[in-house]
Amino acid sequence: MSVKRFGVSIDQGLVDKFDRLISKKGYSNRSEALRDLIRDSLVDEAWQNTETAAVGVVTVVYNHEQKELSHRLMHLQHHFENVIVSTLHVHLDEHNCLEAVVLKGKSGEIQKVADLLISAKGVKHGKLVATTTGKALA
Repeated sequence: MSVKRFGVSIDQGLVDKFDRLISKKGYSNRSEALRDLIRDSLVDEAWQNTETAAVGVVTVVYNHEQKELSHRLMHLQHHFENVIVSTLHVHLDEHNCLEAVVLKGKSGEIQKVADLLISAKGVKHGKLVATTTGKALA
């Protein structure tokens, strides 16, 4: 891998805030932090194309006693078995559960499945973390 050096002009106040942030997050230098910011932007841009090969993790928190909800979530997962790679089910307390669903496929289809899981009646909270297969990133 070749490395390209370049200069950036940034207001001192912004640099100071950036330095505090990256120190808090454990980065050893600005270059590593900038590389991660660039990669994050590239992943976001790739997700704009619904045909992009992608990976995502959907988390949903729900009350397992909610009428028919567990069945609906399971049905959705079976219906999209070609996209769903794995599911983790965690009992949070005597009523609430968390499911983490790993999906791999085209970004548009992953988003569709995530929307269906998150919008299922009775889901208390849901979120999609959209990421990449890593093939397009250096």
